[in-house]
Amino acid sequence: MTDINRVFLVGRLTRDAELRFTTAGTPVGKFSLAVNRSKKSGDKWDEEVNFFDIVLWGKTAEALSKYLIKGKQVAIDGELRQSRWEQDGQARSRVEIHAANIQLLGGTGTGSGSGQGSGSNYNAASGGGHQGGVKPQQSKGGSVPFEQYGNEPFNDAGQFDDDGIPF
Repeated sequence: MTDINRVFLVGRLTRDAELRFTTAGTPVGKFSLAVNRSKKSGDKWDEEVNFFDIVLWGKTAEALSKYLIKGKQVAIDGELRQSRWEQDGQARSRVEIHAANIQLLGGTGTGSGSGQGSGSNYNAASGGGHQGGVKPQQSKGGSVPFEQYGNEPFNDAGQFDDDGIPF
């Protein structure tokens, strides 16, 4: 039997996406996604928030970085990857979600965006650049493929710094 590693999330960005480049020049976008869930506590329902680090590679990371702003709702389809490194003589690790597809949804949650259900879909597995004239700001669900660079290693400078997270 084949192993399965697939994650689907819908949530809001906790900060603007950070765009960096690997030493080979490959664009890498990173952001954190807040996903709410309801849980029952006695007779009432409480909201619990979970936070996930998302990594987006290639031309799509570069093209979408200006649209991936704090509060923006997105749908993510990707896989879990564990990064391992050594810091101050101790082994460290972090699990991140490497996005294969991303769909921009709704607005920023401040009432200034488009309605729910509108958005654009970006596919990370097809290779190439923009096709069919679809642009990221369009509200119709178009598809824009790009190259996926999910196997490039991170160096220490490419790791997220937990101290910079505002929550």
